[in-house]
Amino acid sequence: MTGADETFQELRPLLFSIAYRILGSVTEAEDAVQETWLRYEAAGVEPVSVKAYLSTVVTRVSIDVLSSARVRREAYVGPWFPEPLLSDPYEDPERSAELADSLSMAALLLLERLTPLERAVFVLREVFAFDFPEIAAAVGRSEAACRQLAVRARRHMEAGRPRFDADRAEREDLAARFFDAFRAGDVAALRSLLLADVDMVGDGGGKAPQWARRIVGADTVAEVLVAIAGPFAAIGGTFERHEVNGQPGAVFRDRDGRVVNTLVLEIAGGGVQTIRSVLNPDKLAHVGPVADAWAVLRDANRARLAAGGDPLPPLAKRVVRD
Repeated sequence: MTGADETFQELRPLLFSIAYRILGSVTEAEDAVQETWLRYEAAGVEPVSVKAYLSTVVTRVSIDVLSSARVRREAYVGPWFPEPLLSDPYEDPERSAELADSLSMAALLLLERLTPLERAVFVLREVFAFDFPEIAAAVGRSEAACRQLAVRARRHMEAGRPRFDADRAEREDLAARFFDAFRAGDVAALRSLLLADVDMVGDGGGKAPQWARRIVGADTVAEVLVAIAGPFAAIGGTFERHEVNGQPGAVFRDRDGRVVNTLVLEIAGGGVQTIRSVLNPDKLAHVGPVADAWAVLRDANRARLAAGGDPLPPLAKRVVRD
């Protein structure tokens, strides 16, 4: 491995983390990092600062990709969520809180409100603490223009920024109780952990079962979760707890270990505020072999009926394709 190879590999976690926060896609971020390497290799020059050079290239590639991706997302079927990320390869103990919060589904969805340039400037400045001369070079704008972009981006983000007021230990404890109650099918225990206005929403992209609309309210969400839990377990479905986008979550698998969906909990105010699930198979391939979610749903429904179970709650029926 050459010196250039080694330097690039050392910086790869940073480059991926920048690209993922700009793009909200693991696949596109990996492609942006690969394109950055190809451009670096083809340039045949040794920049004064390799970190600054590569950060500039990956930022510009990501801005270009995002500009075209936004058109596709406007035509997306149902709610659009970022591709779930199970672990962030970039670690910086001094900025661990900012890094974790900027990775959450809620924060990434807020970033969708920004223009590609605003998003890139915000990520570089607020998340990775680049100075304005570095940012100006990365996005190809003046320092003054970048400061204005940063102000606008910060204003948009502050207007809807998620507030995760529970510390990590509290979140983990509540999440553990949530998944224990889900596994046990305990409606009362689940209801006690959900905020009154909790909402649950899924991203199937038209390629997997998903809620026809948001499921809202502690009673209804608890009822629907329990209606799903028993039949899923009966057909050999399993889940393992896993941090997803820096927040407590889980990966669900079919009897053969293939990925059905990821689920993430957003916790605030002493309870679960939002439950987001990604079922679109195109967004799960990087997690592992992907299951046929429609087949899993059909088998779960058969298991429920065979056990003499009551009909699914009206809202839960909305996941079933006619």
